[in-house]
Amino acid sequence: MLAGLAPEWHVVALATGSRASLLEAQARQFRPRAVALGDETPLDLPAGTLRLHGDDALVEMVTRDDVDLVVVGTSGIVSLRAVLAALRAGKVVATANKETLVAGGHLVMAEARALAAANAAVDPGGPLARPLGWLRPIDSEHSAIWQCLAGEEMAGVAALVLTASGGPFLDTPAEAFAGITPAMALRHPTWSMGAKITIDSATLANKGLEIIEAHWLYDVDYAAIEVVIHPQSVVHSAVRFVDGSLKAQLGTPDMRLPIQYAITFPSRRPSLAGAPDLVAAGRLEFRSPDVARFPALRIARETGPLGSRASAALIAADDVAVARFLDGTLDFPGIAGLLEDAVARFGTGPGQEPGYDDLVALDREVRATFAAPGTNTTRPA
Repeated sequence: MLAGLAPEWHVVALATGSRASLLEAQARQFRPRAVALGDETPLDLPAGTLRLHGDDALVEMVTRDDVDLVVVGTSGIVSLRAVLAALRAGKVVATANKETLVAGGHLVMAEARALAAANAAVDPGGPLARPLGWLRPIDSEHSAIWQCLAGEEMAGVAALVLTASGGPFLDTPAEAFAGITPAMALRHPTWSMGAKITIDSATLANKGLEIIEAHWLYDVDYAAIEVVIHPQSVVHSAVRFVDGSLKAQLGTPDMRLPIQYAITFPSRRPSLAGAPDLVAAGRLEFRSPDVARFPALRIARETGPLGSRASAALIAADDVAVARFLDGTLDFPGIAGLLEDAVARFGTGPGQEPGYDDLVALDREVRATFAAPGTNTTRPA
């Protein structure tokens, strides 16, 4: 539980793709009015808790009259339709889902901007008068940038600076990459995360996807988005301004803080996440990323400016590549190779602002193409 939220906040609805036992436990704890599960596994639910079924379950859930804020922590584009529906219904969305913005940023931000414009007409200085009042980032890096931009005008921003831990292979020689195993890649030095994002951190693909997210969230050019390696994970990101000043947000590597900030914005509340001890940290180190050893970062940076079709192909391919690495059908360097192949095959040409149905079709096609071993044909240069 987040400190200081009750009794103002009540969990109205919960959804998960496959974790039935966890959903049951949370339903008993929070007594939501509705739940949804991605399959038909029977659930033991408290009396009065409604189970939603079918393809429309998430949309039905997020557009309920008694829902004010939607927290999204899914992977893939499974939640894109629900996010669009929530915003169109006037709900605040706090999201930790990269794919929603990497693939559908042109769709999602259009809804957030429309809501902000309507609210600005009646409350120009209010927290909902800007798009990020409606679409709130939960990722620690984007939460940090959002916090650094509080009270600032975008005209004064020179660059956004995303920090990356560098993952477990920051100093591993490139010639050793082919021998990296899933168990080795899942040992992140500073963060405790799920398998997908942990592997993305190890390849630095995660940081490349965050570049594309930053472009959409803050409406900045790709050239004004930088990445620096910061192994201690104390500085979560920073903003450099045109006057030469730099504002950074620091915190312990604890996701409870950015989650809580997204929920309580614009207020701050006491948190279970402790503040960083700068004396104990001793030294904060920064260095440039090595894109020769970690080509996924370069591939993602080059993909973003191509358009949303290209970045949607990238995000689908990354999901497949990580799954194949984890099941042993793709080696560690092959992840970046598969990403580059997917963008080359599916990401070029016209139609770079696809509608929702086109995005779903593209996602399925990319996954089907690269799901089998041997379907990636190149290694990044």
